[in-house]
Amino acid sequence: MSHRDGIATGLRRGAAAGGVALALILGMTAHGGLAIADDAKKAEAAAPEGRQSAWVKLCEKSPLVRREKEGDEVKEVKEEKDICLTHHERLDGNSGMVLVSAAIRQVEGSEHEHLMIMVPLGMAIPPGLKAAVYSKEQWEKAAKNEQVDDAELKPVDLKFSLCHASGCTAEVEATKEIIEQMKTGGGMMVLAMNAQAQPVGFPVPLDGFGDAFSGQPVDNEEYKKARGQLMAQIRQRQQEAYEKWKEEQIKLLPPQPGAEGVAGAAAEKKE
Repeated sequence: MSHRDGIATGLRRGAAAGGVALALILGMTAHGGLAIADDAKKAEAAAPEGRQSAWVKLCEKSPLVRREKEGDEVKEVKEEKDICLTHHERLDGNSGMVLVSAAIRQVEGSEHEHLMIMVPLGMAIPPGLKAAVYSKEQWEKAAKNEQVDDAELKPVDLKFSLCHASGCTAEVEATKEIIEQMKTGGGMMVLAMNAQAQPVGFPVPLDGFGDAFSGQPVDNEEYKKARGQLMAQIRQRQQEAYEKWKEEQIKLLPPQPGAEGVAGAAAEKKE
């Protein structure tokens, strides 16, 4: 499967699920406010006044341990470093499951940055992931299922490093070339192999990546609050769907024995 086929398939899947999936975004608008978009239509409606960003920058102090050799002894030195993630995630609006997330990780004092991508459980681990950044023109063409020359793409291989209940994360060093491509690109296509050895595409929009990466981090507490509101909306949607399902199931139940006679007697008495 080529990246062209992968992005077209992935974007068609996203469009089909747009009515039930939370489109993207816990991010920063052009006016600097934290925004939540329930779906693609709301995000597009907000675009004229403040274009929604698909990315958000989060930073926090984290304790790290490094080893230093003094003579014949190796000592552990504990210190705090700033760790920043310029981060994108897409959630399913019905389940709250993360469909795909991507981040650039920066560690204070480190010369190297890393691209990290998480996909749902069920993907084959040995092949890892492939990711390719599309220019804005290529991204628009691929979304329309128009021909994109695969030779113009520069896919990178990511190896899985961690799996947990939410999914599996693969990473690779984010070179300056990769980051510059992401700043100017239209989107990034991530390809994985599922357990049936079939390729699965995960499109990642790059709207707002450059501003988020170069800008100041958002307030972590505001972000947590906004994300909590987002998850509350999902839980409410789940509850409403469950109540509707219960009503439909009750309608399908056969009437209880004698129920018609009791109802008829009650009607006659009323008359």
